[in-house]
Amino acid sequence: KAKVLTGYVLTPAPSVAGLSLPDASAADADFEFVAQPGHLLIMYFGYMSCPDVCPTTLSDVRKALKELGGDASKIDLAMATVDPNRDTGPNLTSYVQGFVPGAHALRTDDPALLKSVADKFGASYSVTTEATGEIVVTHSAALYVIDETGTVVLTWAYGTANGEAIATDLQILFEGGVK
Repeated sequence: KAKVLTGYVLTPAPSVAGLSLPDASAADADFEFVAQPGHLLIMYFGYMSCPDVCPTTLSDVRKALKELGGDASKIDLAMATVDPNRDTGPNLTSYVQGFVPGAHALRTDDPALLKSVADKFGASYSVTTEATGEIVVTHSAALYVIDETGTVVLTWAYGTANGEAIATDLQILFEGGVK
């Protein structure tokens, strides 16, 4: 039986090599969107006060890593906040690492930088303040898998892959000889 990916592959596959965002979990360091050799990087754009989508997505990644067993050590996770005015560095790091220990929390105060990086991934978001003062955040909620060349090799749209499906897709990518 042929193994079929749950996620989808864009053609041509986007390259995010050369892009980076400040890593809130490592003082004064930039995080580059390139996986370590033999590893894969999962990237996500979200925010801490998200009521449902972000915690569900990050929980699915945590479940996938548990399912992968030893291969989980070859997966890195990074989440960039789309709400940097409320998501401060230390809190964001604690939030992301609460789901996946060692994960990278990415945050910038430069709206143009965040938008340019998100655009390259195909991610979208908006943060608006209503007349009542309520802050409303909307965002696409895909997970992106990046290889060591900085190529987005797989994307999961929100709701299309649970932890088991994510783990299966990652195993297929490793078996296919992730470069």
